[in-house]
Amino acid sequence: MTVINHIREIRKKKGISQIKMAEDLQVTRQTMNAIENNKYNPSLELALKIITYFDMPIDEIFILEEDAK
Repeated sequence: MTVINHIREIRKKKGISQIKMAEDLQVTRQTMNAIENNKYNPSLELALKIITYFDMPIDEIFILEEDAK
């Protein structure tokens, strides 16, 4: 199973730059870039910060996809 996210789409829709979001969440821009590109899954703590930051339900931001068999 793979975790995908809609962070980039939500962030852009809300007019927030990647640098601003990274600063607000106290992570690097590179970390946010890797998460947005699904190259890295955030820690549970960071995932909870992200859903609080956007004030959205977790299932609107993160999706668990089943791998094709």
